[in-house]
Amino acid sequence: MEQLRLLAFGAHPDDPDWYAGGLAALYAEAGHAVRLVALTNGDAGHHQMAGAPLARRRRAEAQAAGKVLGAEYLTLDNHDGEILPTLEVRNQVIVQMRDFRPDLVLCHRPWDYHPDHRYAGMVVQDAVLISMIGNILSALPPLPRMPVMLYTWDQFQKPYPFRPDVVVDVDAVLEKKLNALACHVSQFFEAMAAAGQPVPEDVAGRRALIERMGASDIGSIAGLYRERLIEVYGEQRGSAIHHAEAFEICEYGAPLTDEARARLFPMLPWSARCKDQDG
Repeated sequence: MEQLRLLAFGAHPDDPDWYAGGLAALYAEAGHAVRLVALTNGDAGHHQMAGAPLARRRRAEAQAAGKVLGAEYLTLDNHDGEILPTLEVRNQVIVQMRDFRPDLVLCHRPWDYHPDHRYAGMVVQDAVLISMIGNILSALPPLPRMPVMLYTWDQFQKPYPFRPDVVVDVDAVLEKKLNALACHVSQFFEAMAAAGQPVPEDVAGRRALIERMGASDIGSIAGLYRERLIEVYGEQRGSAIHHAEAFEICEYGAPLTDEARARLFPMLPWSARCKDQDG
């Protein structure tokens, strides 16, 4: 079996697993290589801690989440809230791409309420082509071929709404995704407690809380794109899926042809049929 390589970028520690933790777990369970990368170190997102102590804590939480998913999880040393689409940050992304050599790259769309998300999406899409140009950052060999690039889901409508080109059933790995998200204690539970919301002390209660927090995202995607799920998985299974992740093609990467869909998403039943038809 060919080992695929999935590289998922997010602006903050917890973004890659929030938006693509299910796909990451499915890839890892199938023996593929997964790297999650947060472009900031999360050093500003807490009500009490800040700076280097918080960055160290967020890095440890991300690494714990990665272990749950079976993925490598890196946090880069850019300040939380200060990401800009600069040459310096683009070069950091190019280094990650050339070091990992992905088949599939994920990131935010460059239209989002959070400037870190917007600029993370912009800088990653800008880095895909440059990663193949050998005379730029020539100390590292360029990518041998352009990876497919997909945007992760969001609910924003302008300049245009998210279009679900790929929707994946993640019910089978939901527990892994919730357990990974629950590792981000400083980001989720402590912030909620500081805001006066009750936070369970037990692991099961915290997992349930994470699921409720994500109901508008993790739980709603299946409902939003039910017709697409039925189209892909068939009426019986597609109607019964509770949790899904959705992705949109970024045309700055390699095209997501039928052959590429079959190769990169072998967990989808129609992709297996496409492989059979192709010979």
